[in-house]
Amino acid sequence: MFHPSRLIALLLFVAMLVAVEWWLGWATLLAPWREQSLASVLGAVGLTFVTYGLRALRLYDYFRREMRGGFARCLKLTLQHNLLNNLLPMRSGELSFPLLMARYFDVPVVRSVPVLLWFRLLDLHTLIGLAVVAAAMLWLPPIQAALLGVCWMVLPWFAYRLAGRLRGHLASRSTRWAGRLTEALDALPTSHAAFFRAWGWTVVNWVVKIAVFAWVLALFLPVSTPLAWLGAIGGDLTSVLPVHGVAGAGTFEAGVVAALAPFGVTPAQALPAAINLHLFILASTLIGGLLSLPLPGRNLRARPSSGQ
Repeated sequence: MFHPSRLIALLLFVAMLVAVEWWLGWATLLAPWREQSLASVLGAVGLTFVTYGLRALRLYDYFRREMRGGFARCLKLTLQHNLLNNLLPMRSGELSFPLLMARYFDVPVVRSVPVLLWFRLLDLHTLIGLAVVAAAMLWLPPIQAALLGVCWMVLPWFAYRLAGRLRGHLASRSTRWAGRLTEALDALPTSHAAFFRAWGWTVVNWVVKIAVFAWVLALFLPVSTPLAWLGAIGGDLTSVLPVHGVAGAGTFEAGVVAALAPFGVTPAQALPAAINLHLFILASTLIGGLLSLPLPGRNLRARPSSGQ
């Protein structure tokens, strides 16, 4: 029996397929791909895989003790997590992360889940920051737009300092909830160096990722660079919605269209480009999932205890 949210996601997926054929026609929609050079397409795919590598490096660096000597397994985990995350509805693919961490590196759920939440907060903050800069560049001089972006980007540092103070406050309490919260906070960076490395990997990954997606979007929609960035960010931000279609079908496109609409780009112009960008992302995701299969899997050797 389908859970209501899963049924809604499946209906969104089917409705998207039917609507595209009805209004645009899949043959017409895909025709512009034949006009793109093979070098451009392969370059975009290659840079997308660079972002997968950067994501794996962030994870490998954070869990350096548990993963030492196992970067190939870390990359396998990243590619498989990305595949499930992009294909399953309502972010249910996130559930695979603690399972894969336990399977490949014997990292317990109580440690992997808080780190995943920390990574997602960094991701969301960086994505919003890039959107702020892109939008500001449409109205403000570049220097002012950059200063606005810097002001936003330093917020995680204050959150990190606040978490440190909260950890110290909880240490003086002996309640059950204080103990659980302290255990979760202990999974977060315990040194300035660990914090700045995780933060740095996040920013670099998202800058490259959105740059590639904006590039692909601009292949099908002649807009300025800031608008292409906003469109790509709008599509990616839909992944946090409570109702998210299977493989993001429908919701991703709606995010791109909604982000561009205030700037005079009509849905009729934005929708075909949004669908083609989404198809590019899904194709890259599937290729990554296939390439993960021959990578080494679980290492049965004992792992050292966790810690930063």
